[in-house]
Amino acid sequence: MSATTTAPAALRVAVLVGSTREGRFAPVVAEWIRGHAGQRADMSVDVVDLTETPLPTVLPDFGQAPPAATTEALALVSPRLAAADAFVFVTPEYNHSFPASLKNAVDWHNEQWHAKPIGFVSYGGLSGGLRAVEQLRPVMAELNATTIRNTVSLHHVWGLFDEDGAMKDPESDAAAKSMLGQLAWWAEALRSARNARPYAA
Repeated sequence: MSATTTAPAALRVAVLVGSTREGRFAPVVAEWIRGHAGQRADMSVDVVDLTETPLPTVLPDFGQAPPAATTEALALVSPRLAAADAFVFVTPEYNHSFPASLKNAVDWHNEQWHAKPIGFVSYGGLSGGLRAVEQLRPVMAELNATTIRNTVSLHHVWGLFDEDGAMKDPESDAAAKSMLGQLAWWAEALRSARNARPYAA
């Protein structure tokens, strides 16, 4: 009798779109990285756009339950983050850091990030959003997440895509594939570890 093996379930990757600014370029970048992840047989993708799922900006006091309206808003986001095996943060750079909307989404959650990997796709002008990622790494480390070393940084992003949203730079496509490869490795390893033993925060 031959042994049979069951293929592991696809890794659930939540792409978190961090910018909510009017006229933002984030949807173009998010759709591009979603397309790369969607081409992988080992990933399923959920795009969490903070303009479509706005969260309150006033957090309750420690130990206090949020009001009903806040709970309803969180219900559109929190279960999707909890279900994810890995994350990709799509972020621009604002004033050498990342948007307040993204920090707000991070701060509304805690255990949803625990023992899960995060890849970054940053974009902007000369810096390509790298300083936003530098600020995000210690924040997410505080929340027991693992950040991926390889970062996708899109410099002078407005010239990288054609009018249909297709990437014109093959090096950026290569960087996306590399980052997602590392993300998949960590996501599979950490999912196996969480399934074997609950994470001790």
